[in-house]
Amino acid sequence: MKHEMRLHDEPFKLIKAGTKTIELRLYDEKRQEIKVGDEIEFTSRATGEKQLTKVIALHTYSSFAELYKDFDKISMGYAEDEEANPDDMEQYYSKEEQDQYGVVGIEIQLI
Repeated sequence: MKHEMRLHDEPFKLIKAGTKTIELRLYDEKRQEIKVGDEIEFTSRATGEKQLTKVIALHTYSSFAELYKDFDKISMGYAEDEEANPDDMEQYYSKEEQDQYGVVGIEIQLI
């Protein structure tokens, strides 16, 4: 199955470069449909450019704080000189949404 996701330009560039290999999302109804082996086509919100990836693993957690403990910051899209802070995800998903659905780290590889 093929899924489509839109991204801000910076995370899109990191996925395209192959350094961001974990896409962080709310584990809502839409993301619960994703299975290992599926394809995700990411689209840059800024340029409309697309990048096809394959899902190689799904990592579900109750919170981004738990997810962040298991992955290095580069694979999640942070720069070497940045601090990886799970609270950063609150700009996208409220604590209430995280509590309701949980979160998922979608491990991807470029196609």
